[in-house]
Amino acid sequence: MAKALSHHELSKLIGSIYDCAFDPGRWEYALAGIRDALDAQTAVLHLDDLSHDRLLIHRAVGIEPYWLEQQAKHIPETHARLLEHLSKWPSLDVPHVVSRHVPQAELETSRYFQEWLKPQGLVDVLSFFLIHTPTRLAGFAVARHERQGLITEREIKFGGLLLPHVRRSVMIGNMLDISTIERARMAEALDALTCAVVLTNERGAILHANRSAKRRLRSGGSIQDVRGILQAKIPSASRELHSAILAAAQNEAGIGKTGLAVLLTEPNQPPVFARVLPIAGGDLCAGMEPAAAAAVFIGNAPDEHVAADMLATAFGLTLAETRVLASLLAGHTLAETGASFHIAGTTAKTHLDNIFQKTGVSRQADLMRLVMQIVPPAGQSGP
Repeated sequence: MAKALSHHELSKLIGSIYDCAFDPGRWEYALAGIRDALDAQTAVLHLDDLSHDRLLIHRAVGIEPYWLEQQAKHIPETHARLLEHLSKWPSLDVPHVVSRHVPQAELETSRYFQEWLKPQGLVDVLSFFLIHTPTRLAGFAVARHERQGLITEREIKFGGLLLPHVRRSVMIGNMLDISTIERARMAEALDALTCAVVLTNERGAILHANRSAKRRLRSGGSIQDVRGILQAKIPSASRELHSAILAAAQNEAGIGKTGLAVLLTEPNQPPVFARVLPIAGGDLCAGMEPAAAAAVFIGNAPDEHVAADMLATAFGLTLAETRVLASLLAGHTLAETGASFHIAGTTAKTHLDNIFQKTGVSRQADLMRLVMQIVPPAGQSGP
């Protein structure tokens, strides 16, 4: 069993994960740290095309080139098995563990297990999910060698601690035009990004705002510059935003989902969200601005129909529930939604209650946050 990480080691590992938002070439380094922390043999970060059974992104450590080549032939089986399990899965935050979720009888007939895992001495796989849509599946996973034994609660718990950090880094990386990022003078490179980015210290003082962020600040919309402090127009959003910034500065390892999706607009307005990325602990970001504790990315919610379809797949929503969800995500009230679909208000409320039950949330604001946690953001125009 791997030794417990010190606070400094954990902070360094999480910092290396956030470095990958700016430089995807660092994922192998971060994955090696994740692998070692989970006392595993291999670690991978993947984005799968489910429609054509292929890997679009596959960063791996601990796997020999021969076995990487052989893995391709087993993709249809692994996709089919994971999709079958995910159709009944309670939440994307719940990991999949081969030794716990795949019956022994299935392992004995699985070509993937018998021809790929077993010859390498790999006895268990722990998978965490980042995004699941009808055509895409993204996640990270580690596999353990027989000398390391099966996955235990320690690895499940520690992997769960890393999950929101990996998810935040991957999603913010998707927001960036990575080709504009240079390792030197990174703060200046932020000006070339299409999304709005504000660098702040732990108090929320604005140290740098790129061009897109300056336009938002001048527009008097969802974010404001109040005597040099980044504020949201809505007081509750400001409190949540500053709580996330402070957590980024003081407790990067424990930030979890805090600041992953801060709603900056009122429920009846087109939604705009902020995502807070801790940057003090990373190697790359240290040169951006010595006092910077957080990078705040501001963007619009994804297309409501795409987002509703993604949640429908992930949580088993019916067609009627999906239509109601898409309308709510577009900023319509429940009454407006019912009227547009010619259904009674009580029927619309029943659909919303079913959506809440299936997704595990109890408020529309929390439902929107869930969307922003699992669905890549849309274009960055807007207030």
